Amino acid sequence: MENGSLSEDLHERKWALRREMRKLRSDHVAGLDPSTRALLFRRPPTPVMEMLPQGSTIGLYYEIPSEAPARAYARFLYESGYPVALPAFTGRDDPMHFRLWEDPFGETDIEDGAYGPQPKAENGEAEPDALFVPLVAFTDSGKRMGQGAAHYDGWLAKHPDTITIGMAWDVQLVEDLPTEPHDMPLRAIVTPTRLYGPF
Repeated sequence: MENGSLSEDLHERKWALRREMRKLRSDHVAGLDPSTRALLFRRPPTPVMEMLPQGSTIGLYYEIPSEAPARAYARFLYESGYPVALPAFTGRDDPMHFRLWEDPFGETDIEDGAYGPQPKAENGEAEPDALFVPLVAFTDSGKRMGQGAAHYDGWLAKHPDTITIGMAWDVQLVEDLPTEPHDMPLRAIVTPTRLYGPF
């Protein structure tokens, strides 16, 4: 019973922090000048590029408005010869998988999915060697807090050798995060002003 209470307390603390950090992230993005925002996250920093084996498949994400934008990274990596992929879901209760993104410039191969835009089914499946991930909060040692559905943690548990790189705004940095065994750490985190790691 005591272990159950501890687990419930941890769960509640994580959700309270998640709500706080989502609001902080949204408020920060809302206050950014659009012309300044357009200049951020144009390409991965050189140390991050050095983490990506040449020709490897790179997973990214199609950001929601408050998340650190990843689509310019997708275009840059695609132009640099890397196959790129995005998460996809066949239904809301199904696990996350990845499909190739063949047109990151025109986005003609994007359709509405269970959790937002995703590549069309005919693009084919992919298994990223490196994965840029969104987050709600992070620490300077590589801990990550996601949206809470464990989509990324579930996928990474089955692909533990994947190189994981977080993308975040500077305001998402926290001193520490409550973690559970399924929470997967990151190899590096990129913000507009800093690179944390590689760890």
